Amino acid sequence: MRCVIARFPFELTKGGVLESMKGVKPEPVTGQSVIIGRRHYPVKQVGQVITRQDRRDFSAAEVLRAMAQLGFTCRVVPEAAPQDDLSPMQQASAMLGTPVTV
Repeated sequence: MRCVIARFPFELTKGGVLESMKGVKPEPVTGQSVIIGRRHYPVKQVGQVITRQDRRDFSAAEVLRAMAQLGFTCRVVPEAAPQDDLSPMQQASAMLGTPVTV
């Protein structure tokens, strides 16, 4: 499949991506991820390995789109629910929880 990542065209196949990622240890996932085989890889790590470009040269969305088109499962970080406007004292109190009687 032909796709464009960071303004450069790439011919990617599912087998080619699997071969490229073979033996690559996944970094800790803190955001969007792609499941390749049985491992969860950060999107930027996958993009760096398959394109051999610096991570700053492409966006995660470009790699997510290409991996989804190839049939890989992609995970996107859910947006955080909006928090109530609490004062710092109320936030600290909520973090401590309620008192327990013994």
